[in-house]
Amino acid sequence: MYTAEVTATGGRNGHAVSSDNVLDVGLTFPKSLGGPGLPGKTNPEQLFAAGYAACFQGAMGLAAKGLKVDLPESNTVTAAVHIGQHPEGGFGLGVELRVSVPGVDKATVQKVVDEAHGICPYSRATRGNVEVKLVVV
Repeated sequence: MYTAEVTATGGRNGHAVSSDNVLDVGLTFPKSLGGPGLPGKTNPEQLFAAGYAACFQGAMGLAAKGLKVDLPESNTVTAAVHIGQHPEGGFGLGVELRVSVPGVDKATVQKVVDEAHGICPYSRATRGNVEVKLVVV
């Protein structure tokens, strides 16, 4: 079991630091949402995208092993996290995961991606709450 702990101060225009001080980032509200979009600072959506992409890629490795598929080290997962108005009020998220696996046919990659979507803890956490689109490129 592993627990990550991060403390945020100042909200979307603040600061976040992990309990081990490895993550130490300034936060800014994106310009496209009316914030200052300060250079050199990140936002919660970028942090979520980074975590989801890395976790999903790890889940793909487990899925590929179970399916006896060799994934090249050059495979990538790009997560696009969208934030906007939710139909029921407030804000909501949407995610698109774009997966590239050079040298492996798309049908095989799709099987790995589908299996990984059932394994990945981020996929489990978002299931039924956030629309996640899986795209093999």
